Amino acid sequence: MATETPSLRIRIRLKAYDHKVIDQSAKQIIDTAIRTGASIAGPVPLPTRRSTFTVVKSPHVYKTGGEAFEMRVHKRLIDITNATPKTIDSLQNLSLPAGVDAEIRM
Repeated sequence: MATETPSLRIRIRLKAYDHKVIDQSAKQIIDTAIRTGASIAGPVPLPTRRSTFTVVKSPHVYKTGGEAFEMRVHKRLIDITNATPKTIDSLQNLSLPAGVDAEIRM
């Protein structure tokens, strides 16, 4: 009887306000996972969440005129399959740039 070890699957969701920073950190995660011998699916771009805010310019004379501001949250999804313990260690020790939120699920 041959016992087969179950392959670990890791799902990483990245969120950031800047698309350049999130792409850079996704590339860093992928390079680390490939170097440790895991296979990768992604990065898959998820829909960008846009929030718009309108602020009144002047409360008296130009009360109908407003300025519009927009905030975008860019998201990426990376699936790592056949992860080894070395892959998990290297991903936990990885330092991502400031402004990137990484959510890791196993």
